[in-house]
Amino acid sequence: MLSQLSPALLWAHFQTLCNTPRPSGHEATIRNKLIDWAERRQLQWLTDDAGNLLIRKPASAGMENRQSVVLQGHLDIVAQQNEGTGHDFTRDPIRTRIIDGWVHATGTTLGADNGMGVAAALAVLESDEIAHGPIEALFTIEEESSMRGALELQPGWLQSQLMLNLDSEDRGEVYVGCAGGMDVNVQGQFEQSPLPADWQVFQIDIKGLRGGHSGLDIDKGRGNANRLLVRLLIELSKDSALRLASFSGGTLRNALPREAHAVIALPAENIALLEQLISQLNALYRAELMGVDEGVVISQRTASASQALTSDASRTLLNALNAAPHGVERMSPHFHNVVETSNNLGVVRLQNGQFECCLLVRSLRDQSTQVLADRIRSLFTLAGCQVQGENAYPGWTPNPHSQLLNLFQDVHQQVFSKPAEVKVIHAGLECGIIGATYPQMDMVSFGPIIRGAHSPDERVNIASVADYWKLLVALLEAIPTRT
Repeated sequence: MLSQLSPALLWAHFQTLCNTPRPSGHEATIRNKLIDWAERRQLQWLTDDAGNLLIRKPASAGMENRQSVVLQGHLDIVAQQNEGTGHDFTRDPIRTRIIDGWVHATGTTLGADNGMGVAAALAVLESDEIAHGPIEALFTIEEESSMRGALELQPGWLQSQLMLNLDSEDRGEVYVGCAGGMDVNVQGQFEQSPLPADWQVFQIDIKGLRGGHSGLDIDKGRGNANRLLVRLLIELSKDSALRLASFSGGTLRNALPREAHAVIALPAENIALLEQLISQLNALYRAELMGVDEGVVISQRTASASQALTSDASRTLLNALNAAPHGVERMSPHFHNVVETSNNLGVVRLQNGQFECCLLVRSLRDQSTQVLADRIRSLFTLAGCQVQGENAYPGWTPNPHSQLLNLFQDVHQQVFSKPAEVKVIHAGLECGIIGATYPQMDMVSFGPIIRGAHSPDERVNIASVADYWKLLVALLEAIPTRT
């Protein structure tokens, strides 16, 4: 069905991306496919030690004196799927479908983030009809998991001083700044002991949440399965002895957790208390999340375990998780309705007494990222855990004197008869990292309409892709001459 859409070149490349598994850390197959494609078209290509790919295309006839431009996107996608889908992101293609003017996947993330940007850059490289100066198409790796590609980008590799980041998700907007971030990884070993013979063991599941992007959707009021499950266990522990055997919630630190599961043990006489609490919280959670995430469902079933954390260890761990920050920490005082600082309690694991947790802190202010990360460190240190801040990356500070922004606005006015809205995004675009390595690079970011990124609800608006392409082509034609 994608072959019937316009612009045909862009959608053909997006189909190739959908057909090629490319979760974070598994970009080699698509990179090799693009290298073969570049060689067939006699385009110069380079790779670096990180695994980033750079493809260069000379200027079209008559445009040789124009400034060179980087078209930048990332190859990897977030791997999320609905329960029961059975999708293997390292082997299976994305199955697309068209519904009411939108392209969706079937039970999984679509990969429009950032497949649309990569496909647009490839279409520019292939087209013989676009007037443009020299092009450098930079395709980075592991953006969704660690930003490693951008972080390990070497100085001197890029020759351009203008960059169009193609990784934004709204038509009629141009982004000139973004949040930085840091992973906060927690590890701990908690004491276990055998369970009393007369205690009963249950698995409690929380499912049905929408999930979403841990930056773009952090202010939407959606449920976090980890927090909801911990809240239930804390409530249960007020009236019953409780021991925690295992916990598994969330799959990625940059996706809002949609599901969480815990195996617990409690005295047999408190089974009715558990059932009553689940019934109450099912209704309460749906009421609290009405209009945002009311599909939440709590269920329980019998399980088995021979040992679990001790009562003290269970209490310590649950209290720490209950106190861990999640959501918006502060709104920006400088940009209307933009989150300044936030945290996502993304991944929680407990198995055989070994505890692991990954949180993602974001902020428009790098110092605020560190401050919130330090608070999380203090909390889990009190619980006896080891805490490490990793994969820190800088934010992208808006440049009020950007000549590229002025050009973008002029072109947007010409194409759509109105200027674009200038925005700052609470997400981790690679612009800040690349800008730290290439401080003279003038950058803007734009894209088509993408909704539900980082969740199986991800979809891209077909009409907006045509507008996105029209704008990109017009921008390339308008790039000024070298000075």
